[in-house]
Amino acid sequence: MTLTAGVRIRGAGADFQSPEQWLADAGLASAVARADGADDDGAYRDYRLKADAARAWVPDGDTSGIAQALGLDAEHDPDDLDTEILTTLLASPLRFEYPSVEEFQSAVRVRRRVVQAARRTVVDFDTEGAERPDCWTWTEPTGFILRPGFELIPSLELTLWPDVAGRRHSFSCYRATEYVLLLAIAQELQVCNPAALQVLQRQWQTKALVGEDFQAVFLREYGSLQVPLPFGYYVPGDRLWFRNPDPVSADIEGFEGSWIFYIGGGRFVNFWKPNAPYTLRNKCVELYHWRHGVCHDGARIWMDESIVEERAAESLRHPEEVRQILDRMMRLRDPAGVYAQGGCIDASREAVRGLCPGTLGLTLPGLTHALAA
Repeated sequence: MTLTAGVRIRGAGADFQSPEQWLADAGLASAVARADGADDDGAYRDYRLKADAARAWVPDGDTSGIAQALGLDAEHDPDDLDTEILTTLLASPLRFEYPSVEEFQSAVRVRRRVVQAARRTVVDFDTEGAERPDCWTWTEPTGFILRPGFELIPSLELTLWPDVAGRRHSFSCYRATEYVLLLAIAQELQVCNPAALQVLQRQWQTKALVGEDFQAVFLREYGSLQVPLPFGYYVPGDRLWFRNPDPVSADIEGFEGSWIFYIGGGRFVNFWKPNAPYTLRNKCVELYHWRHGVCHDGARIWMDESIVEERAAESLRHPEEVRQILDRMMRLRDPAGVYAQGGCIDASREAVRGLCPGTLGLTLPGLTHALAA
């Protein structure tokens, strides 16, 4: 696998002035190799980090140090966050392909929106109950849908952000990631494709898309067990899964694994404790200790998270113990249904499909060919 495949932007006669200006403004122009070409799908231009920049900023495909290497304040400066996203895409070992300049720019923006929405999201963990503000109503066939008169974007903000709602609402980690993604997608459609936003609004007035339906409509997966990504390669805005490799604790609902977002700077969002984002190291240690939090009461089995927290905190005080845990956990996960020598690292990540008119990649029911064309 090539260390830096980077991005390919298509479009016959495309105006590449804006990407070039973006690279210049980000201070990346001299660190990027460019190549024009054409194939059966038409003309394109490739952009990727040069080998020396990749070695310095993304050693062994590890993107966690990009912000520090480039002196970025991506947590507080949206332009710096865009630069981190852009650099990480340019360093990709698998080529990201975009059908237009506009779609490429939208892809960076929607990743920025995912990160910003995720950072602000604070919820309570609950795999059985679910609380939503009064703008939502629930039935078994529809799931949580919008009440008449309520708009999607402010309703999602009210649901996810306690600084807006004044309280937390209960979620599983998987459902919380869907709401964050839905908010970021709606925000981006409001800018780049308002007609599609109206279709999205109508969808959530009639039936919520969740689980595999949500994934199929809005997301695309990159990386695979056959061609896995480097363990340290994450792009800000990626949704990913850390698998629990312990079969006993993984049998407890909500502890099969952990759905999460990479938010840049070597950190992963913590929906439950917003001031304590995870590092890859800390996340692996926590997941390892899920096996020690299993409690039994007759036929009932549950997770005592206070035990997990105590055991993880104790382990993190002992570097040799952490090394042993990482040796066990920092392995590619086993296939579904298999619990052998695999670790918690997934081979793939998930990103939002194209959102722009003419190149819309969503398979949302109600989106007509005319709207997408």
